[in-house]
Amino acid sequence: QVQLVESGGGLVQAGGSLRLSCAASGRTFSRYAMGWFRQAPGKEREFVAAVTWSGRNTYYADSVKGRFTISRDNGKSTVYLQMNSLKPEDTAVYYCAADLNMYSIATIVEEYDYWGQGTQVTVSS
Repeated sequence: QVQLVESGGGLVQAGGSLRLSCAASGRTFSRYAMGWFRQAPGKEREFVAAVTWSGRNTYYADSVKGRFTISRDNGKSTVYLQMNSLKPEDTAVYYCAADLNMYSIATIVEEYDYWGQGTQVTVSS
């Protein structure tokens, strides 16, 4: 079992920045890949970013490439999402997820095994 708890969401003006954190517990953190997804009201959950177990390989959705950065600290069992140049269309509930395939860069919801409860990010124009 893996437990994931997100934090760091909030209200920010367009152009601002936020850093989300996701603290993991349970299984050894360095043995699984991690991803961030988001879900806006009335829309399906969509992929944002993913990172392999080592942090060496990352992948981003086109909509956030160049603005968001995913990273992880295996010593702290935490994955981060640094979000810069935020836009109103980034408004959503953000979820972190764990993929037990540690080498994976998965972009679809069904590939992930565990999910956090989500944290709200609201970007005002």
